[in-house]
Amino acid sequence: MLRFPVLALPILLALSGCSALGVLNRASAPQDVFELRAPATVPVARGRPQNVDLVVAEPAAGGALDTDGIMVRPSPSQIQYLEAARWSESAPVMWQTALVDGLERTGAFRYVGRRPLSEIGDYALVTSLSDFQAEIVPGAAGAVVRVTLTARLLREEDAAVLASRRFTDAVAIAETSDAAIIAGYVAVGQQVLAEVIGWVLSVRGVQAG
Repeated sequence: MLRFPVLALPILLALSGCSALGVLNRASAPQDVFELRAPATVPVARGRPQNVDLVVAEPAAGGALDTDGIMVRPSPSQIQYLEAARWSESAPVMWQTALVDGLERTGAFRYVGRRPLSEIGDYALVTSLSDFQAEIVPGAAGAVVRVTLTARLLREEDAAVLASRRFTDAVAIAETSDAAIIAGYVAVGQQVLAEVIGWVLSVRGVQAG
């Protein structure tokens, strides 16, 4: 489901020396580092955790997304990255970190991690990241920041797919300064993370509040 709220610039994030998109090709300079984190508030399971291990795999992603660069598409066939800012990790690893953190804080499972405690876990969350970019709107001052993540919950012992869902969301930003672009990324990323976490709990029949 797509949403297009216009984001105000002051949003917990500030860049020192915010630069406009028009200076993407300037000479190399020290980069500010940002991260996408799980929402501060997640559903909390009622009662005891389920006696299962949940492994969160690193999301699959194409080469253009498998980087710590913050992607901007001036046109559908063109890819650029912000020069003055980058992610703290490659985008797939950053998403894996956020999913592990968010799911662990629900208290729904005995164990949540990147790798199983033994040879295999009980369940695995396998995802693929196909959109994670800011898209410049032709003829407009702003842009749209879009995320598309496909998720599958697998039973590890036989690799059976128990459920799958495609999550897609977007937010519109009023301008293309670095600060506005990153604020858009954080807003739409946390929205998708919240939806994925809630979906996993629902598939596993977890009662949470």
